[in-house]
Amino acid sequence: MAQEVKTTCPYCGVGCGVIARVGDDGAVSVKGDPEHPANFGRLCSKGSALAETLDLDGRLLHPEIGGRRAGWSEALDLVAERFSHSIANHGPDSVAFYVSGQLLTEDYYIANKLMKGFIGSANIDTNSRLCMSSSVAGHRRAFGSDTVPGVYEDLELADLVVLTGSNLAWCHPVLYQRLSAAKANRPEMKIVVIDPRRTMTADIADMHLAIASDGDVALFSGLLAHLAASGAVDRNYVSNYTGGFDEAVAAASRLDPPSLPKATGLTPTQLRAFFRLFETTEKVVTCYSQGVNQSATGTDKVNAIINCHLATGRIGRPGMGPFSLTGQPNAMGGREVGGLANMLAAHMDIEKSLHRDKVRRFWGAPAVANRPGLKAVDMFRAVADGRIKALWIMATNPVVSMPDADAVEAAIKACPFVIVSDIMRDTDTARHAHVLLPSLGWGEKDGTVTNSERRISRQRAFLAAPGEARPDWWQLAAVGRRMGFAAAFAHVSPAEIFAEHASLSGFENDGRRDFDISAHAEIEGPAYDGLKPFQWPQPKGSAPHERRFFAEGEFYHPDGRARFVAVEVPRPRSADDAFAFTLNTGRVRDHWHTMTRTGKSARLSGHLAEPFVEIHPRDAQALGISDADLVTLESPHGAAIVRALVTDRQAEGNLFVPMHWNDQFASRARIDALVAPVTDPVSGQPASKNMPVRARRFAAAAYGFAVSARKPRELDAAYWALARAERGWRVELAFAETNVDWLDWCRKTFAIAAEIEPIGYTDRTSGEFRLAFFEGDRLLASLFLSPRPVAVARSWAVSQLGASHHNLAKRFAVTAGRPGADTPDPGATVCSCFSVGVNQITAAVRDGCHSVEAVGERLSAGTNCGSCRAEIRGIINGCLTLAAE
Repeated sequence: MAQEVKTTCPYCGVGCGVIARVGDDGAVSVKGDPEHPANFGRLCSKGSALAETLDLDGRLLHPEIGGRRAGWSEALDLVAERFSHSIANHGPDSVAFYVSGQLLTEDYYIANKLMKGFIGSANIDTNSRLCMSSSVAGHRRAFGSDTVPGVYEDLELADLVVLTGSNLAWCHPVLYQRLSAAKANRPEMKIVVIDPRRTMTADIADMHLAIASDGDVALFSGLLAHLAASGAVDRNYVSNYTGGFDEAVAAASRLDPPSLPKATGLTPTQLRAFFRLFETTEKVVTCYSQGVNQSATGTDKVNAIINCHLATGRIGRPGMGPFSLTGQPNAMGGREVGGLANMLAAHMDIEKSLHRDKVRRFWGAPAVANRPGLKAVDMFRAVADGRIKALWIMATNPVVSMPDADAVEAAIKACPFVIVSDIMRDTDTARHAHVLLPSLGWGEKDGTVTNSERRISRQRAFLAAPGEARPDWWQLAAVGRRMGFAAAFAHVSPAEIFAEHASLSGFENDGRRDFDISAHAEIEGPAYDGLKPFQWPQPKGSAPHERRFFAEGEFYHPDGRARFVAVEVPRPRSADDAFAFTLNTGRVRDHWHTMTRTGKSARLSGHLAEPFVEIHPRDAQALGISDADLVTLESPHGAAIVRALVTDRQAEGNLFVPMHWNDQFASRARIDALVAPVTDPVSGQPASKNMPVRARRFAAAAYGFAVSARKPRELDAAYWALARAERGWRVELAFAETNVDWLDWCRKTFAIAAEIEPIGYTDRTSGEFRLAFFEGDRLLASLFLSPRPVAVARSWAVSQLGASHHNLAKRFAVTAGRPGADTPDPGATVCSCFSVGVNQITAAVRDGCHSVEAVGERLSAGTNCGSCRAEIRGIINGCLTLAAE
């Protein structure tokens, strides 16, 4: 019988509600939950495609030791034995956990309890260190707690929304939809986008400030000085609820107005316009994300922003406040249980003996860690130099995502004992594990997550656990019991763990801690199963309600006052002719992290199917790089090969490369291998947005494109990038030489039987070569080669894997690489939600659809998640411009 289950999306920190439907035949479909207050039924392209990512292809389905299948008891006994041995011989700091914002709160809680309370070390850190730790540090410096003051509704109530370091349209698409709809309803609302790139988010902006890399401290310090000089400061708020104002203004004023343009990369006119807009608009929300956090001055950036809101009293009231946009689905939940190495559970401080004593007594722990542990970058340095001898990695892929990724890989390879808990067997990190433990994935696991507005929601299982996969909390508790802590880790359900977590949040809480959900301290199975989304705090005896913080002070420093933080404008990076470009890394619209989930979806791979570098046209011309050429990028730490995307959306002297691609999907595209292990001195967050690199054209003897019904194996090429396609795979290729037996190469790569003969042709004038292999009327594989980037109708070529080729004309169309006149080519995918291509949109424009809405009505493109609307508008404008010329 078909069933519907309400759950929560596993991607970004928006925390969208999802309804999963499992049909009578077991097929899964998903839709947005119209009752969930984060998204009200909206989903982005990734959320809409969740059902396409649930297959078991590549899944880790049983424990492994040294590459052989093992039972759970053997694997867990070995983990407990090796951890206990290391602790006994080298002390508790010789072991470490590296965990993830992909974990549920219940998993996170048990991991922190085991490491900090019973092993006695704080060597547990999380990949949230890479995305949100500067926000945490900035909140704690300003507010005395890691508190997000506002709620999503504030973006719709504000008269001015400032988006700094946030490509909202691609990274938090549902919030972008909410903001875009609010502006459509109130055109007088102003939106300012502050970003070195002109991203798709700038499509709805009234002002785009193409700030210099790491110019944010200077910009917001200049704004604070302007507010102080213009009389816009709320003196009552500052006097009654804050401290340190004069010192912060004095520090901000040391950067005199003539120096601001150089420090920010903005013109005096732009600066005056932005300062004046902020000064004269009361209802202001400033949203910030990775462009602020991922910096060597990330914490100062956060505090420079918060300073401006404290100075004007624009915090904690409807439509006002600084707003940190969380990167991962449960980075906030991890922070609530002390997931970072310098935190304790329930927002308590590891440095405070009173807090440590409370946690120790509540847990009945032998000795809670009494000092912060190693933060992510330092943790892997300790793995490299042998201080850490046993490492447990859970639900994350640091060989791809950590800075100086090649050094991180070398450290993991050299570590005496590495455990990896994951859902996928083959990842860049899992290949170096001594023990692999199969975890549950989305749709199988059960627990809670917390989104960016402090809203706790349930992730519910609607699929049976595959193979021998088990929850992460179960694995951790089982090891805890084997290490001698049976009573503390006797949990049998996530409901029991959540109740304990809630109880700790209210334990001896005198109101001086912000996080309190003790209203749920006695929750049991049925109530937990039916738990509806709610915002914290929710202390015992209170009813669920929406809450903003700090409108009337009540901060969490001992004196109840907020702190202005005097920040210094960083010195500009000294010029380096050898590495003259500034590399910025980030996300694309349709992929997530290292693609272990989204890489399964052909639809999500259709928009951007290979790693690329955005480069300004003048920079490309100077380097002799044309659009679609391959480019080698190098830093002192590593190198990568990516496709050139020449665009004036990118500022001169700057490059942008997404962080998703890895050794499972491309030959050499782990972009974090280029990023230096430079961190913010307060938060420990790596600086992933401002890396000196050099660029040069990659000289290939031949370029290739292929489609295959089977996954290619052992790709022997100087460059390759692999992506899922409908009914098969697509591959971009480049070769260092052409003296290759291409028929033999295809048979080996695509597993083509010897008796299957190809059709094809060679054009000696152009140097083009084509091969296609058929079995009956089904295309098995086709290869297109050219001395230049291959000009093939890719979307059409991919579609041929599912087409019937019952006559020679259809077969030769495949080798031609383009459809016949009776078969239109949709072109490169623009709208992933409805698989609409650029050629279809162009045809609609020529047919009279001259607005995004008209195109949506004709093709549905842009009517679901809305992330492609800016691209559609660009296509429309380009077509109309050409028609007018």
